Order: sequence, then C-alpha cells, then structure tokens
Amino acid sequence: MNSEHPQHYIDGVLGQDRRLVSKTITLIESSLASHQQTARIIIDALLPHTGNAVRFGITGVPGVGKSTFIESIGTTLVADDHRVAVLAVDPSSGRTGGSVMADKTRMERLSAEPNAFIRPSPSGGALGGVARKTRETMLICEAAGYDVIIVETVGVGQSETTVASMVDFFLVLMLAGAGDELQGIKKGILELADAIAITKADGDNAENARKAARTYENALHFLRPSSPTWTPPVLTCSAIEKSGIRDIWETVLSHRRKFHASGELKLKRRQQALAWMWSLIEEGLRSRFNQNPEVKKRLPKLTRGVERGTTAPTLAAEELLFLLDN
Repeated sequence: MNSEHPQHYIDGVLGQDRRLVSKTITLIESSLASHQQTARIIIDALLPHTGNAVRFGITGVPGVGKSTFIESIGTTLVADDHRVAVLAVDPSSGRTGGSVMADKTRMERLSAEPNAFIRPSPSGGALGGVARKTRETMLICEAAGYDVIIVETVGVGQSETTVASMVDFFLVLMLAGAGDELQGIKKGILELADAIAITKADGDNAENARKAARTYENALHFLRPSSPTWTPPVLTCSAIEKSGIRDIWETVLSHRRKFHASGELKLKRRQQALAWMWSLIEEGLRSRFNQNPEVKKRLPKLTRGVERGTTAPTLAAEELLFLLDN
C-alpha cells in the first residue's frame, strides 16, 4: 500500500507501530492542506478506537519538578502494565524553544520504556493551534493502545485552562516552604484542580509540605466544588523517594470511578467535544477571514481609520465581515 495513503497510517496506529504513530502525529501537525485532508480521514477512522484511556492533566508552578514527577508516576504505571503517553501543551515553544525537549531528555528512564511514548508539542503557533494538535495527538495515542494519557502544561497563562478542558482529571503541583504559598497561584487554577499535590515532601522539607497541604485544604474550603460527587483533596509526594505517587494515582482512579458511576465523565467528555468543535469553527472562520483577498486589501485602511478615530470600530468590523459574504 502507498505509504502516503490514509489506511497506511490507520493500520500502523491500530497495530501499535511506534514509528507509524510518530509519523501520523507529524502528519497531523503539518500545515499543508493535503496533509490536513489526509489527517482528517485518519482521525475520523480512528475515532471509534478512542475514549477508553485515562486523560490526566498536570500543571505546576516553576521549579515544582514536573518532569521528575511525570517520570516517577509514568515509570510506576508502566511497571503496573499500563501504556503511558506524555504530551505537552506549550504555546511559547515557537518563541523560546520551550522546555519539552529538555524535559524529554530529563525523563531518560521513562523515554527508554517500550510502553511509554513522550511527544513534545508542535513548535510555533498560537495556543489554539497547539491545543488542537494536542487533542488529535491524544486520540491517536488512545487508538494506539495507550491507556493513560498525561497532558502537561509547559507554557503559562491560558494553557492551564486549555489542558483542563481536554482531560478527565487535572492535577496541580505545588511547592512548600515558600512561606506565602497561596501568593504563587491564581484562584482560577485552584478552581480547575481536581487535586493538589505538594511535591518534594522529603527530608527536611517533609514538615513544610504537610503545613502547605493544610494551607491549601483551608483555601479549597472557600471554593465551591465543581462537582457534587468530588471534593478536591490535597496530597503530598516525593518523586525522588516515590512516596505518595501511588496515592495520587489511586485518587485519579477514585475520581474516575465516581464520575463514571454518576454519569459525569460521559457528560464532561461530550461537553469537551462540543467545545472543541466550536473552537475549531472559530479557528476556521478566523483563518478564512485572514486569507480573504478583499479583507487583506481593505484591512490596512480601515485599521488606520479606527486608530485615528475617523472610523467607528463597529462600522469597520461590519464592513470587513460583510466582505466574507461576497
């Protein structure tokens, strides 16, 4: 079969061929129109083989040791016969080079495991584009038999919200010993958390971690839980000592069992799929708008008019949007 034929990729992914899984992800990350058309056929064919994995999002403040934590929980899960894929959402990678490749280097033990797959986010582009590729990569990994998908936020700001919108369980990693722990995290991230884990809870820092855990437990009491069946717990762990790692995984599974029993997991995924559809529509409309030749011709003049105050923003927007109908 032609190596560029969609079925070649589909068979490779379903056959759990790591090389073809990588090639398929590279294809969907391509911006070439012909590749995008092939990618849509592949994703559509693989969709019935997705949805059974645990989708597990992880974020954390700088210096929290995300890579060490992911490697620790990843190697633990692989040892328990799970197949683990680690994906990253990094909107900043195009400007700064990001840190995912360095993270992959640091996760040496996990990346050497035959049942683990680590994939950096595509470089360049806005967060929306990176997130779309990550969602599609997640589906490919699920179709390839990975039953735990870890999605890591590497960038800052909106990437936490974006990752939370594509996973079943969102873990926020925090550090202890900074004195004013709550100053280092936004309320919005606490509201997204399904659990908080205080890392580096070992040696002289163990007591500080326990104190920080109590601080966060008190903070969470002031927030209304997003689910009637789940109150986010605060845990402590040490990736180096591997203490608390299994407790965190058991928390993920407990959350999954409760959400499955209540029907919330199915509802959450339906809502996420609809939100993804609308984000794709918005992205597509923006692309069509920016590529429209009439818009390109009229935009500079109208932009100058708005800046100078000679053209009302409402009129400029209406005129530009009207061009799409022609």
